[in-house]
Amino acid sequence: MDLRGKLALVTGGSDGIGREIALQLQGAGADVIVTGRSAEKLQAMAGLGFGTIAGDLSTSAGVDAVVAGVAGKPLALLVNNAGVGAMDYQVDDAANLATAINCLHTNLDAPIALCAHLLPTLKAQPEAAIVNVTSGLAIAPCGSGAVYCATKAGLRAYTQALRYVLKDSNVRVVEALPPVVATNMTARRDGKKMTAHDCAAEIVRGIRTGKTEINVGMVKILQLVHSISPALARRIMIKF
Repeated sequence: MDLRGKLALVTGGSDGIGREIALQLQGAGADVIVTGRSAEKLQAMAGLGFGTIAGDLSTSAGVDAVVAGVAGKPLALLVNNAGVGAMDYQVDDAANLATAINCLHTNLDAPIALCAHLLPTLKAQPEAAIVNVTSGLAIAPCGSGAVYCATKAGLRAYTQALRYVLKDSNVRVVEALPPVVATNMTARRDGKKMTAHDCAAEIVRGIRTGKTEINVGMVKILQLVHSISPALARRIMIKF
């Protein structure tokens, strides 16, 4: 995909992986609008030449704000990147069920809703793409993040089905699967982490070269193991 002059929308684009994706899309010649919840971070992005939309994608009002913010614009690239973790949520923690529901709304409901609202605009462009950012945990879940893994696995299934539905259209449907990346979400997690810059670089390169599935960093190895033995991949990742 030639990104020069294309209008892109990156959800969760004021921080972490989304911010790096936005910066690198801009560097490739795209016009980029980012969404976020922090007024301060959005103001900083505006200062770098990005369009900005404030909206909490865990709510229908937030989704509506994003849709209204790009109404009438020739959107050609939708990057559903916004996501929240629920790694501290315990499966028997009914008192904090709102944490799980927030994760479901942000990570799964919002991308589906944005695709539904924005597909007519994307289909009206000569060339367009949807990029749904899932996770290596969409392939095989970890025991410490049941709800988060469920949202990413759900988005992976939706992406694969959407790709089939749109196979004869001008809209390419892409899934990007990052590994553990150094962001605010993973700040308390130990171990090796990929930088947000390097993760975004692989994703943007995949968008530009026409990939439909972008396995980032160590996810390439996980995919290989899963292709040989899904059961082995699950046994390895469930303890992660």
